[in-house]
Amino acid sequence: MQSSDDDALDAALTAPERTPDHSTRLGGRELGGQVQSWKVERAYATDLPDAMRAVSGSASAQLEVQLGGSDAVPAPRLYSAWAPRSTSDVVRPGQSVVHTAGVVGRTVPAFRGTVRTRQAASGGDTVVVQALDGAERLRGPAQLPRPYHGLLYGKPVATTVWCVDELLRQGGIHTCPPPRAPAPADDPTQPFTALYASLHGGFNATHGQPETLPDPSAYSWIRDGAPHEMALLPAAAGLTVSWMPRSRFTVSGKVFQAEVHVNTALAKSSIVEVKLVFDRSAGAYGYYTGTFDISTGQVKITSGTLNGSGWIFSWTFSKLASLRGAWHLGFAVDTRAGGSSVLATVKPRLTAPDGEYLAGGPGTYVDASAGQPPSELHRVDLKTDMAVECLQVTDRSWPDLDSYNADEWDMKGRWKKGAVLDEADVPLYDVPQVSGSQWDALTEIARATMSTAEFDEQGVFRWGGAGRFRTVPPRPDLTVTTRRSVAALTVSEEIDACRNYCRQPYADWAGITSFNGETVPDTVVREIKPGAVVEVRYTVAEDENDIGPLQIDDDAAPITGHKVRFGSAATGGTSVKGSVTVSSLRDGPDYVVRFINHGSASVWTVTKDGKPSVQIVPQIRSGQSRQRTFAWYNTTSQAYYGKQVYEAPASAWVQSRQSADTLSHAMLDAGRFPVPLLGEVEVLHDPRIQLGDAVRVVDTTGAALDTLAWVVGVRTTCQAGSAPQQTLTLRGTSYNGVPLDPGLTPDPPVDPVYGTQRTYAEITAAYATLDQLTATGLTYRELLAATGGTT
Repeated sequence: MQSSDDDALDAALTAPERTPDHSTRLGGRELGGQVQSWKVERAYATDLPDAMRAVSGSASAQLEVQLGGSDAVPAPRLYSAWAPRSTSDVVRPGQSVVHTAGVVGRTVPAFRGTVRTRQAASGGDTVVVQALDGAERLRGPAQLPRPYHGLLYGKPVATTVWCVDELLRQGGIHTCPPPRAPAPADDPTQPFTALYASLHGGFNATHGQPETLPDPSAYSWIRDGAPHEMALLPAAAGLTVSWMPRSRFTVSGKVFQAEVHVNTALAKSSIVEVKLVFDRSAGAYGYYTGTFDISTGQVKITSGTLNGSGWIFSWTFSKLASLRGAWHLGFAVDTRAGGSSVLATVKPRLTAPDGEYLAGGPGTYVDASAGQPPSELHRVDLKTDMAVECLQVTDRSWPDLDSYNADEWDMKGRWKKGAVLDEADVPLYDVPQVSGSQWDALTEIARATMSTAEFDEQGVFRWGGAGRFRTVPPRPDLTVTTRRSVAALTVSEEIDACRNYCRQPYADWAGITSFNGETVPDTVVREIKPGAVVEVRYTVAEDENDIGPLQIDDDAAPITGHKVRFGSAATGGTSVKGSVTVSSLRDGPDYVVRFINHGSASVWTVTKDGKPSVQIVPQIRSGQSRQRTFAWYNTTSQAYYGKQVYEAPASAWVQSRQSADTLSHAMLDAGRFPVPLLGEVEVLHDPRIQLGDAVRVVDTTGAALDTLAWVVGVRTTCQAGSAPQQTLTLRGTSYNGVPLDPGLTPDPPVDPVYGTQRTYAEITAAYATLDQLTATGLTYRELLAATGGTT
């Protein structure tokens, strides 16, 4: 139920008489006075029987407006497709539409979306404009990262909610701060997101890939207390996760930063740590680590050698120790000093729960143990004792350290939260392949997991899981009665809505792992000139999982597998480390590799003996998942209605027995007894009603009912000068008890006399002669009936 936050509107909606009002803006221009009629319709669309519709499907609202002309100019001349752009662009396809409705000049949001079609009939004064809600923002191609690590380790790598969140992000709808620089830039000086992991129900990354995964018992996904929408909460202190970046950027010559959002009030202990590990020559690794201690307020940034020595700078922020809540934590590293072993300048950055921006003074390393020789980013490690969300690493984040400000750090004005998710309770070991638009993929996930997907009247996307309609609220959002509110009411109950044997297929990936496919070698030695960007596409099979960027080989400690070697000469030369950034992305059937040379001399993709050095190793599954099924059933319902089966379509989105258990039980809850459907409920218009509201319906004149019901469809129409008409489709929150059949003795399904006719021997034993039989006057049918039987 929308909250009007307006006592005057609430009072007007309960008053005996109403004066309807509305506002319609197209392209930001108010055209409400020209509206001849309007209609808004919302309903869940699903494959389930109608009476079960409340538990699954996507809902896309539609608005239809009939516009009249203005200042004696007919509407077609103003708004048709061939009208002047100065007037017609206000209703062009794709134009913004905002519609509100209410009474006595007080309105609440009723629709927000974009124009889909416009129709202008010549000779009249009407242009019909049809619009769709935010679903139109999700018409881009759907594509999901598909890492191999879930199969490799036999642990969940994501959830269906993570996939929903990712599809929304692709459409520009965000639930937390977005990647700072998601698109590859041809200018090698521009920012670029090397890693972005939302941690919204999965370790899968928008940019980058998970490298190691914790056991599911070591963490949970939480929404209450998350800094923005959802967070990873460790079960005990010291939870560790790591990712490979999508860009193995070089350590020298730029400013880069790492950041994460945490809730320090949800902590098992006091530490959160982000470590950037760099691959040096000869199998050695260096690192930069930012460590934040909420018990002391101390922040440490360390530069050193993995499993070796290092140097630490330390700062103390008293507020970090004293104020619990949602913190934005991170650190920046300035390596522009360059040299054979970079001594960087580092700086911590923090935003407190009260919005205060805190930045420590810069610290420049001078000890040799903090020096970082030429190397490339190899891995990003996270170690946390507390709830964390939205981890990202940005290469070339800012030209310098000094001019960076609070607005840039918190990306103020660059994003707005536009979605609300639900619990992440359907784990994925292998991310299914998607096709079509982002909205198509969201609809597919909703149907497979008995979830709901919709945009509300304010344009906010809302995702509800299978348990959304399981709990009936203690009080209704609204009460409608036949005495005042209800003009018409039809109650129906159908056997097709009864589902008392519910089966959910699931894909069992147990025992299936990931391994190296057939190596794809390059056929060309490629020159990468200083400052140049070289992009190459290699074809991989669509059913293969995603792979990360090539590892950089060197002569001191040669590696095998997925790699590239950069040589100082086209014939081989010596290996070059820390000069070329290697990035990768998956684009449909293509694996795209990008090389950026930050050095002062050309390098070549060449082996030591002069052959092409790019060697791509795809990741393939060791087998296909096994199809299994889990079922829940209710014998009480079966005793009254017989066995009524519902088998959900097999779906790649359900990958565990526990998920199948949850979903099949949700189906049974919805359908073990046929729940009444209240259709075509005509009520007094209340603009606050939303899909999913719980409405109390009181009928004292007809069906004599008093029940709670879910709103699963809303249609509102209005003609200029008349009151809006609102029609609801409602599904009861529960059935009207178990059948009792009082005083009834139901007839059996088979006629009891069938198969009980007297045999010839029985007839001759009863009647010795034909005369005796004739004298009885029995018909042939009566004669065959057994003694005491019925005909």
